[in-house]
Amino acid sequence: MPAPPDYDLLIVGGGMAGASLACALAGQPLKIGVVEAAPWKTDEPPSYDDRGLALSPVSQRILAGIGIWPQIQAHATPIERIHVSDQGHFGFTRLDARMLGYAAFGHVVAGRQLGQALVSKLAAQDNVDLVSPGRIEALQSRPQHMLARVVAGGVERGVSARLLVAADGGDSNTRTLLGVRSREFDYRQTAVVANVSLAAPHDNTAYERFGPSGPVALLPLEGQRSVAVCVAGSEEASALLAMGDTEFTQRLSVRMGHRIGPCLKVGRRRGYPLKLVRALDQAGPRFAVIGNAAHAIHPNAAQGLNLGLRDVATLAECVIDACRAGEDPGAYPILRRYAEMRRADQRRVIALSHGLAQLFSNDLFPLVIARDLAMCAIDMIPALKRALVRRTMGFGGPLPRLGRGIPL
Repeated sequence: MPAPPDYDLLIVGGGMAGASLACALAGQPLKIGVVEAAPWKTDEPPSYDDRGLALSPVSQRILAGIGIWPQIQAHATPIERIHVSDQGHFGFTRLDARMLGYAAFGHVVAGRQLGQALVSKLAAQDNVDLVSPGRIEALQSRPQHMLARVVAGGVERGVSARLLVAADGGDSNTRTLLGVRSREFDYRQTAVVANVSLAAPHDNTAYERFGPSGPVALLPLEGQRSVAVCVAGSEEASALLAMGDTEFTQRLSVRMGHRIGPCLKVGRRRGYPLKLVRALDQAGPRFAVIGNAAHAIHPNAAQGLNLGLRDVATLAECVIDACRAGEDPGAYPILRRYAEMRRADQRRVIALSHGLAQLFSNDLFPLVIARDLAMCAIDMIPALKRALVRRTMGFGGPLPRLGRGIPL
């Protein structure tokens, strides 16, 4: 009789998607391995420059279901109002959560605080092995397991798992090793991200302003900070990264339509090149692809992390249901079910983010008039507001159990 695999699940990538999946399954009778290229860090204090992440109410439910939300709730800033506008044109939309029957549209948390909560939980689990720093050098699919060649600490060894999960980001090396093809669209834009402190309180308001070179957004953070996201073409983005703080804040104010007032402090700026990446196969014999490895999208409307967390919740549900039924969680019918369950949601969100990027990059006059009229209609008609809000909050279709607040 052949020896059993080393792991039930081997997750490649310990970022938000990979670590969340491991946390979701940590209390189950499963042996889980997590391979992460960067060193695990649990003791670094949060800093001014920590990147803010927008979490939808569905994502909040998922994080609560895996035991993470209580650790970050006190530091989460609610988004109670949203103001969207079209630079140089008349279109705008204002959204108020309480007027639409919600406490908030979502919350913004520091990425490091969320990451520390995930890593701390994983470090306390007896059934989770953390391999960090480590990397996968080769993969071979066999009928009963996936065989991976793992290098960690200068030592190479073979590791087998009933299911391998690729969660190592938009430039996923695991996706390449699996032979999964992807389609890419280069936006020829870079998102320049920095935290800022404004002289006036942010009042839990998020702004997004679409302009010719891309959108600029402000999301409210704890401590009267906001995270600024300026999307620009390559040349302008290089200038934004190189200019002094005063010039940067002046440029930010102009692009925001002078809505934000003076900045008291600006954090370190980082640039993130933007492209749309879609894996053509998100499941196959002994593997699944989740998070940015499956779909890296434009940051407008802040949907990327939330889409990945719904991947996590769905795959965790499929794995648990298979195990409870006495089935192999790495069998292709189980993974095909996962891919089918995720298809519609992913298509909707990709269509929304890509459509917005294309729509607002075109200054053809009839198109400008049409989009601005649509924005004004949404501003004035509550039914249209509710439909838009439900979709961006994650309620656009069927949800996995964790997304509905139901335990696995």
